[in-house]
Amino acid sequence: MKVRKQTVSLVLGSGGARGYAHIGVIEELLAHGYEIKSISGSSMGALIGGFHACGKLNAFKEWVLGLDLFDVAKLVDFSFTGTGVIQGDKVFHVIEKMIGDVLIEDLPIPFTAVATDLIKQKEAWIQEGRLIDAIRASIAIPTVFTPKKIADRYLIDGGVLNPLPIAPTVADDTDSTIAVNLCAKVTKDYQLHIPKREREKESKMQEIFFEMAQKAEALFEREKKSTFDEMDMFDIMGRTIDIMQNAVRECKMAGYAPDIIVGIPNNACGFYEFNRAYEMIELGRMIAREHLKESV
Repeated sequence: MKVRKQTVSLVLGSGGARGYAHIGVIEELLAHGYEIKSISGSSMGALIGGFHACGKLNAFKEWVLGLDLFDVAKLVDFSFTGTGVIQGDKVFHVIEKMIGDVLIEDLPIPFTAVATDLIKQKEAWIQEGRLIDAIRASIAIPTVFTPKKIADRYLIDGGVLNPLPIAPTVADDTDSTIAVNLCAKVTKDYQLHIPKREREKESKMQEIFFEMAQKAEALFEREKKSTFDEMDMFDIMGRTIDIMQNAVRECKMAGYAPDIIVGIPNNACGFYEFNRAYEMIELGRMIAREHLKESV
């Protein structure tokens, strides 16, 4: 007799580079026999969720793990227009080649990318149209990626107004809702084995980001300042945004509580440390395994 798989509505939150942890969570869910029936994501959650929804997550994982410092140098196209540090065209051209010209409404898994309408100052749920456009809009992190125009809307990072978009999954006919919060306040110290080769690669990739532009360097350095005396105006602005997003997240979750929350520590890596893909994937896998054991 065939046992029916537990069905899941998966909610993937925003949190910059910590979003790589979503890959490990998804892989662990599948390894435990869960069937992901719908996905809602903000920012990096939309990126990773979109790749899984179109069946290309493994290709994306192999790509990010295979990047070296020269690949990164070729992909980062700095913008000096004042609307964002990175134009994003080069990296999204590669992503589009992996995804293809896919429409959200044609995906085998229902998918919602949550973005923020910059002019109207409201959430935008993107549930149809080109998948690559929806991802590009949802991941337009303010000051980093330039906004994405879709029709007459200028869209930016969904995490601005909804860092953990549970609401789009409320009507789903699934056994449970699992949300992955990338900004959890976790005191536990997770011990990960990171191969020497990965640590060396991470270090080299970070160095080239430091060297390529003063703006990017400032963004990376902001993650390393821990005392008030070290902070400047931009550090305070960044931390203020974090506080606002945490407050928004708590309010949203009060209205729509998921069945399981997989909490990725907010200090697991810096928001802009996209060179740490390997360890974030492994951390997501480890923490998901813990939560799934507790839910049995």
